[in-house]
Amino acid sequence: MKAVFVAFCCTFIPLFNVPVFWPILLMYFFVLFVLTMKRQIKHMVKHKYLPFSFGKKNYAQAPPVAGGKGKITKNSKAG
Repeated sequence: MKAVFVAFCCTFIPLFNVPVFWPILLMYFFVLFVLTMKRQIKHMVKHKYLPFSFGKKNYAQAPPVAGGKGKITKNSKAG
């Protein structure tokens, strides 16, 4: 809470009104993103986790059960 108060007060002091060149700010964002996500991405690759749909295995759909619309009858077996 103290840091929020200090940051709020600093917004009104003209000394801290520094112009920022937006391409440098954008590059800074990407560098921080890469540095913070590198470890998480390595962990996902190590455990073969693919967060996107391309390259994932597609499993065949289970064949329909004979005799029905998904109702369990006395003679049907579970599993």
